[in-house]
Amino acid sequence: MLENIRLSFQGIWSHKMRSFLTMLGIIIGIAAIIAIVSTIQGTNEQIKENLVGSGENTVTVQLNQGDWAYEIEWNGIPDGVPVISEEVRQEILNLDHVENASLYTYREGYDAVYHQNTGLSGGKIYGVDQNYLSTCNYIIKSGRNFAESDFNNFRKVVILDDDSAETLFSGEDPVGKTIEIRQEPYVVIGVVEKSSQFEPVINTIEDYYMYAEDSSGSIYVPDVTWPVIYSYDEPQNLVLKLDSADNMTAAGKEAANILNAGLFVEDDTIKYKAVNLLEQAKEIQELSKSTNTMLIWIAGISLLVGGIGVMNIMLVSVTERTQEIGLKKAIGARKGKILGQFLTEAAVLTSMGGVIGVIVGIILAEIISKLMVTKVAISIPAAVIAVIFSMVIGIIFGLLPSYKAANLNPIDALRHE
Repeated sequence: MLENIRLSFQGIWSHKMRSFLTMLGIIIGIAAIIAIVSTIQGTNEQIKENLVGSGENTVTVQLNQGDWAYEIEWNGIPDGVPVISEEVRQEILNLDHVENASLYTYREGYDAVYHQNTGLSGGKIYGVDQNYLSTCNYIIKSGRNFAESDFNNFRKVVILDDDSAETLFSGEDPVGKTIEIRQEPYVVIGVVEKSSQFEPVINTIEDYYMYAEDSSGSIYVPDVTWPVIYSYDEPQNLVLKLDSADNMTAAGKEAANILNAGLFVEDDTIKYKAVNLLEQAKEIQELSKSTNTMLIWIAGISLLVGGIGVMNIMLVSVTERTQEIGLKKAIGARKGKILGQFLTEAAVLTSMGGVIGVIVGIILAEIISKLMVTKVAISIPAAVIAVIFSMVIGIIFGLLPSYKAANLNPIDALRHE
């Protein structure tokens, strides 16, 4: 085998241009497949990150009516939906893979939040428990976090995010200042920001509408003071922090089942559902699956053309080396040896084309990534499979020339001009 490989490299090197042109079809086919697969995987990862967030691993379980979030502002507080107790939260916290769990309520803050004459139009108001900011991966940028005493003493304090602080205070330090929420005074005790600082990649207007959030920002108040603003205790939503994004779907469904077990509603369309961002990502990825498959098949045609080129050049090689084959058979070389030699040469030729194709494909994927401002994910398994596949092509398309060489009559071969 090693001798056959050595002879193969020797034959390839002695006909460098012919060998390169023979490999070109393989190189183009493999490079196209690697570039397409890498770009597809990179795009899918981008979609997943845009929806899920980079490293946040959080899933929201909210009260729905049918397929939409239940709107308390318009529909009122539903009968038979109790306030979630600490015991239920602890039960959810004990689920596998759940690292933290937090309860919250929220409303759109149209004409509800003011600092002097500046309003937070379109921002969101959250009533949160002590676990919310840590569960959602917020860190304190200035001021302080909520303290246990804030909840025990029903203090009217508020924490702003960067956007709401900028909107209301225009670059001034808001800590210690007072804002009004539905005409109730709240003292600003801190400003928070996301610890990951993740931003979705937005390349098109469709991306903007899909991923962009309201720039007015959000404000957070202790949930114990929520009735001060909106007069009633309201059904809460739940946010979970998981140990991995891969566990979001299962944990979200389990938590929703626990919450739904405590409902006593006449309208069976009202139930808790997990906001399944991973499923949304998969649905978006599936939309382009057929197109991607077609592209891979088109690239595969290049491999077929390359294989036919290998068979053609191997037939030429057999014709050129007819006397050599006859001499080997005359001195005792068996059919298997001759067959193995030519199959090895075909496999080595296409394997070299496969390796070069993988390298070109990776370079091409990086170029596409730079030009289209998209992620690229190089698939090591795809690269290994591509090289093995190119070797298989060499063996398959080298069978006919190798069989022809192995079955040459030694006397006719020696007489060949």
